[in-house]
Amino acid sequence: MFFLDTNDLPSQFRRGQEIRSLEQEKAFYEQEMDKVKEEREKLLTDDKLLEKFAREKYLMKKPSEDVYILQEQ
Repeated sequence: MFFLDTNDLPSQFRRGQEIRSLEQEKAFYEQEMDKVKEEREKLLTDDKLLEKFAREKYLMKKPSEDVYILQEQ
């Protein structure tokens, strides 16, 4: 006799693939978190880098400056 239930071989294979995929995603996001933590630490310790980041990311400027945004077509 052959029984089909939630523990059959194809279901276990699919679950194994899903687990491997999720483990890869976890490793990727852990690496990204490490990068972000490192960048954050650099930003908190270096004022010039913080200013550069604010200017580029949030388009901040000094009162005597004008900011122009150029986009390629």
